[in-house]
This record gives sequence, structure tokens and C-alpha cells, in this order.
Amino acid sequence: MTKILITGACGQLGSELTSELRRIHGNHQVVASDISEPNERLGEGPFEYLDVTDESSIKKIVDQYDIKIIYHLAALLSAKAEKNIYLGWKLNVNGLLNVLEVAKEKSLEKVFWPSSIAVFGPDAKKINTPQNSACNPTTVYGISKLAGEQWCAYYHRKFGVDVRSLRYPGLIGYKAMPGGGTTDYAVDIYHKAIKEETFECFLEKDTKLPMMYMRDAVKATITLMNAPPDKISIRTSYNISAISFSPEEIAESIKRKISRFEIQYKPDHRQDIAASWPDSIDDSKAREDWKWKPGYNLEKMTDDILKHLPEFWDLEVPDTVR
Repeated sequence: MTKILITGACGQLGSELTSELRRIHGNHQVVASDISEPNERLGEGPFEYLDVTDESSIKKIVDQYDIKIIYHLAALLSAKAEKNIYLGWKLNVNGLLNVLEVAKEKSLEKVFWPSSIAVFGPDAKKINTPQNSACNPTTVYGISKLAGEQWCAYYHRKFGVDVRSLRYPGLIGYKAMPGGGTTDYAVDIYHKAIKEETFECFLEKDTKLPMMYMRDAVKATITLMNAPPDKISIRTSYNISAISFSPEEIAESIKRKISRFEIQYKPDHRQDIAASWPDSIDDSKAREDWKWKPGYNLEKMTDDILKHLPEFWDLEVPDTVR
């Protein structure tokens, strides 16, 4: 059976993708790796400490486990990258180049690498941003993702590396704490609601952004990777979308379940980042090429998170939850 390596496996997406791939392929077919200590969310299976900025370490693990597919998720997210420019570039771009070089040298079957809506800048069309919209990012994270998209296309075109990518919107799940992204307010807000704490939002109330529930993100990733190569027409990164909402709208969806929930708005530097991104995304190419279709809207996502988050984190459910 094909052995899979996941970098950045302890992150928000990585932990859920690792768990699902182990469920599908078997625990010992999926090697999780990170520079952080493994957690119980990864489930049973091999784990390796891996710094992706060290190409020799990647090669060692690929050889040790006879890896054929890599899901390369290790990255420094938007808000943190703004505070550490050099590390943002080193990890997000040099780490990707190391993985692509290993994939070329070892003739790996496939590589997955996540891009982001951060590749779009303020001059991109804000509503239903098209696949080939202008990409003039204004953040370190966005610049690194745009460079990465071009490197992916180059390695496919020049060396035949089957690398596939999605431009993720904001990802929302309940199995990991916020990881330093501009859209992570939509993760933290549910934790504060369950704890009956007032939530201080670092974005303005009407700042609408494209979002996606983690279950849909995992489904989209695996669906893309399972698609036949002749169905993949985009070798930079696919636009992918599910729902778009503002802090005010997600707060209202929570208040319908937790009536006493309160939110305050205290915009900070992350508001400028969010303002440069699209309101919604046109993902028609993904729907056409490999039949992408999301399963969660805002209400369904809120219901699912409020149902499962307290049990997962061993939190007491407020009496006010309907």
C-alpha cells in the first residue's frame, strides 16, 4: 500500500487530515510529522520530528518509510508571518522547494500543498473572485503563497511532479485552537461562546470573508488528490469555496443557540489584512474538473461545532444552549 507523509500534522488542518487519512488507509500507512509534539488528535500511527527547511531530513524520512505521497502542510500563517518576515518566507517557500526537490528526485506519486485566498490583493475582484484574477498580495503570507503556486506549476511543467493545490479560504474547526491566521477569529469565537465569555473580535463586524468548515476542507483535499491526473487542469492552485460570512453573521448564528452570547469589536492590524482579501470566491473550475461540492453552510456548521466542541475539549455545556 502507498505510504503517505504529512508535514505540519499537528496544526489545525493537519491533525484532522491525518486522522481521516489514517481512517481510510490504516494507521501505519500515514506518517505524521511536525516540529511540535504529537497530540492525541493524530490517533495511532508513526510520528517523526521534521523541520521541512532541512531537505536532508525530508529525504531521510521518505527513504525510511518508502513514502510515495506527501501532504505538505507546514507553514507560518498570515498574522504570524507579518511579525516574522524572514521565517515566513523560509518556512513557506524554502520548505516547499525542499519537498518539491525530494518529490522530483525520489519520483514520488503525488504532492499536495495548500495555497490561500491571501494570494489575492486589494485590486482583485472582491465578489466571486475568479480563478485567474489579478494576484498582487500585500502580506508576507500572500507573497509566499503566490510564489509557491508558481513553483508548483514549474515543477509540474519542467519535471512532471504531480503536485496539486487548493486556495483555502478561512478554515474553521473545533479540534484545534487558533493557529495565528487572520480568519482564526471564527475558531476562537465558538470556544468563547461555550465558556460564556464575551468575545473580542479583531475584525470589524461587517468584514465578510470566504470560509470553510474543516470537514469540507478535508473532503476537498482528499477528493482533489484522488482525482485522475487528466482531470487536473489547474497546476498553480484551485479556487475553492464553501461559505462567506462576517463576524456579525457568525455571532448571530451562535446567538440562536446561546442567547446570552456577547461580542465586542476591537479591530487591530489584522483588519488591514482581511480588507485586502476577497468577500467570496468563484470555484467553478474545481466543481467542473473534479466535481467539488461543499456540504456545510453557516447554520449547519454552527450546529455541528456547538454539538461536538464541548465534548472534545471536556467543557461544560451552558444551560442557555438550545
